[in-house]
Amino acid sequence: MSPRDRDESGRARNARPRDEFGRPLPRGAQGVPRVPDDYAPSAAEAIAEAALLLDAGRPFHAHEVFEGRWKCCPQAERELWQGLAQICVGLTHLQRDNPRGATALLERGRARIRSYGSRPAYGIDTEAATTAATIEALRACLPRP
Repeated sequence: MSPRDRDESGRARNARPRDEFGRPLPRGAQGVPRVPDDYAPSAAEAIAEAALLLDAGRPFHAHEVFEGRWKCCPQAERELWQGLAQICVGLTHLQRDNPRGATALLERGRARIRSYGSRPAYGIDTEAATTAATIEALRACLPRP
């Protein structure tokens, strides 16, 4: 078995390069730039960066941006940021042709955003986000011709 990457506290890390869909590439391969593990964006920075990544068809990397915010946000906002990250992972599963994983993550993300409620969400339309997650989950369940 090959040795795993570990941080200074012994936690597993995956330093391998990744493709645009977030799939690990062989060591030494040229991947796309990644979000640093210690990225701690403001809400505005996270929203702007994730929007650019989603527009570019890179939901895995948008998930990493939302995850960075989720790790540093106030406790009261965790459900919002974690839900957005999970929806992005669900979209990643769709790109990877994994409808089962997509449905599970889209549903989890939708539930987290719903549990966040109607609190201020930095201009994010949380109702539209949960509707979009539902539509994508439905799309993932439909058979392909």
